[in-house]
Amino acid sequence: MPELQLLRLDHAPALLAFEQENRAYFAASISDRGDSYFTDFAVRHGDLLIEQGAGLHYFHVLVDGDGSTTDEVIGRFNLVEVADGSAELGYRMAEKAAGKGLATDAVRSLCALAAETYGLTSLRAMTTHDNLASRAVLDRTGFVATGETEVGGRPATTYIRTLS
Repeated sequence: MPELQLLRLDHAPALLAFEQENRAYFAASISDRGDSYFTDFAVRHGDLLIEQGAGLHYFHVLVDGDGSTTDEVIGRFNLVEVADGSAELGYRMAEKAAGKGLATDAVRSLCALAAETYGLTSLRAMTTHDNLASRAVLDRTGFVATGETEVGGRPATTYIRTLS
């Protein structure tokens, strides 16, 4: 059963593999991270852990496996720009794990974690209009559309969810 885990240093190899294997799949619905993301991955990973340690963001990976060091990352679920009891939710699932309800389950778990562990009272999110899977996840997990924006030059909807 996949498990949502707070990002750690030892997740780096599996996380990099996840990003590399799904790069084209992700680029079909969101802006590509660019070559430098992959070239400088180790430094970026360390920087993210420092920011997480300072409470600025909470990064999570959805891992599938038996708990060994070879567990596979099948999703990322991040709470960024944590301030004043709120954060922005962002997530991405591996192509082979999409459409199985795993993202919905992970977002539900992260909402509970955000309230119970991180003390957050609301989450924001956004997704492009053509990303039907992401829109469905937000709808199923209690997010309410609040407005329109653009993401990478594409029309998008903003969402909010109040946490209890």
